[in-house]
Parts: sequence; C-alpha cells; structure tokens
Amino acid sequence: MAALLVSFTGCKKSSGPEMQPAGDTIKVGEFASLTGSEATFGQSSHKGTVLAVEAINAAGGVLGKKIDLLTEDNQSQAGQSSTVVRKLISSDGVVAILGEVASSRSMEAAPICQENKIPMISPSSTNPKVTETGDYIFRVCFIDPFQGTVMANFSRKTLKLNTVAVLPDVKSDYSMGLAKFFKEGFLADGGKIVAEENYSGGDKDFNAQLTAIKAANPDGIFVPGYYTEVGLIAMQARQLGITVPMFGGDGWESSALIPIGGKALEGDYFSTHFSPQDSSPAVQNFVKDYQAKYNGETPDAMAALGYDSAMMLADAMKRAGSTDGAKIRDALAAEVNFPGVTGNITMDASRNASKPAVILSITNGVFQYVETIAP
Repeated sequence: MAALLVSFTGCKKSSGPEMQPAGDTIKVGEFASLTGSEATFGQSSHKGTVLAVEAINAAGGVLGKKIDLLTEDNQSQAGQSSTVVRKLISSDGVVAILGEVASSRSMEAAPICQENKIPMISPSSTNPKVTETGDYIFRVCFIDPFQGTVMANFSRKTLKLNTVAVLPDVKSDYSMGLAKFFKEGFLADGGKIVAEENYSGGDKDFNAQLTAIKAANPDGIFVPGYYTEVGLIAMQARQLGITVPMFGGDGWESSALIPIGGKALEGDYFSTHFSPQDSSPAVQNFVKDYQAKYNGETPDAMAALGYDSAMMLADAMKRAGSTDGAKIRDALAAEVNFPGVTGNITMDASRNASKPAVILSITNGVFQYVETIAP
C-alpha cells in the first residue's frame, strides 16, 4: 500500500471567518481507499495528491504557509468515510477536504462537509449526486451523464454496435448511474439493449448473468463496474465462449485490472480522464515528476486527478486570499480554465468540471490511447 506521507501539527482550527490558521501550516484533509477492495484507486489518488502538495510547498506554499496534508484511510468500506471525515474536521481542524474516488464514499462524506461549511473536492467521483449535496462540494472530473453518453456514442459510431447487454453493480451508485446514462444515450442513438443483468460488488461468480447475456447474443457488453470485478467478468465471459468486445468507464482503470483479467481483456475499451501518452508538455512534465518520485511508476488517471484536486484547491486559496471556507468555496466556484494535467477545468453552475474524456483500449496487455472526446 502507499505510504502515508502525512504530518500532524498541534494547532486548532481558527474560529474567526477572516483569520488564518494558527501556526506555520494550513491543514488540508484527505480521505481515500488506501486499503480494501479498491485500494489501487486510493493509493494512486493519494500519490498524486502528495506530489502536488510537495510541489506547492516547494514553491513557497499558500498565503505564506506550507500545506500540511492529513490523510485518513476509509479501507474501501461503507461507514468509514463519514467517521474519518468527521475526525478530520472536528479533531484535526482542516480547512478543506480532498476525496474520494468512489462516488458512494464521496456521497457519504459530502453532507458532513456541507454541514460544517468545509469545501470538499472529489478527484474522480462521477455520480451527479455528489455535488448535488450542496454548494461546498466540488469535483475536478467529468460526470456520468457525459461519460455515459461518450461511451454510448463510441459504441455506436466507432465500434459499430447495434445491440448491447448491460451488466452493472447494484451496490454501487457509480455503476448504476453510469449504466443509466449509457442506456439513455445508446437507445437515443438507435441502439437496442438486448439483456440487462446485474451483480453485487464483491461477487466472484458471474456465470449465471453471463450465460443469460450469451443467450441474448449482443454485439457488445457494457460493464460499468470497478476493476475488482471487471477482470473476473471478462475472464469468465471468455471461458463461456463470449467473444464480443466489453467496455466500461473509468472504474476499470487500475494497475490491478490486467493482472486479474489477463488476456480476456484484450480488445476491450474504457473511458477515463487522462492518458500518460498525451504529448502535451503539462502531461509529460507531470509524468516525469511522478516517475521520479515513485520509482519509475507511470501515473494513471486517479493519480492525475488527485494532483489536480490539490493544485486547484491551492489556487482557490490563493485567489481567495483566505482559508475561510466560504471564501474558498466562492473561489472554487469561479474557477475558469484552470490548467490541470487532466485538461483545462472550468466549474459549471453545479460545481462539476467541464472537460474532455479519453478512450483507452487494452492492447497487448497495456492501456493504449484511442481518442479524446470533448464535452
């Protein structure tokens, strides 16, 4: 698991709206799935966040103070996000919260941040309900209505699919939301859904669902899940003789996906936020810095989004000239064309990032860039 590169100071959160935190640091909280079923998501996001904080501090910090990142592990478990976020706010006195990757866990923490008027920035929770919680909740990623439409268009126009089966995780707000928006887009474009099955996160056996899907004879299968199940689904599908392409969303992107699914994933596709193969100087500089810090490891989308979330928070605090929650909130809401490594970020009226999506294929056992699709 990723090392917890955190430090703790003894100062308490100031109560005056115009006051800066006591001491020499600005305390920022982060909650992430550093262990448990989606640990690669949290570890990548955390690594990107740490890299950003170190860069911010090396450049002089924010408002003359260094950022002190306090990180908590929610263990990928329901109920833990609310516990650790309450601790970060009430005990540690953070002025803002970064996290989470998974939409369900962000939705668990968001009401607590909203109630306490603590700005929260999710790196990559794509379910629309996350920011609907209130005006202190933001994200630096696109949302599922866009991602679902992107994959519907990709499946119709690029893959030339006429019929698909859909296989979401009923336990995941992310998966069910993405399935909904994909189906709406696919049907609107003249496609036909010939089978709808589901599973529950943590399942290991998908043969019953896949047997029903095989009988429906779709041109492709949309699996809007997380890598932990997607790899197993792909393997079991191929074992049943299903040869049509499978495709999904950003929940697929993990260094653990191919070790789980192996050759069964060849020729499949997913949408995401970032490709290290992007030739832009901003992306290549980020990749170089990330590899230098993490022993040659190549950053994925979660790492890039973690980096962007911390950078955008620092930018908002600088523009606000304050660490007061309401002032940070207003500065975040006014963000236009922030130069993130995942693309320029503009906050819309619902505090969602308007930005492009990237399509990757799984080819010869690696993720390969296919195309970028603008909003």
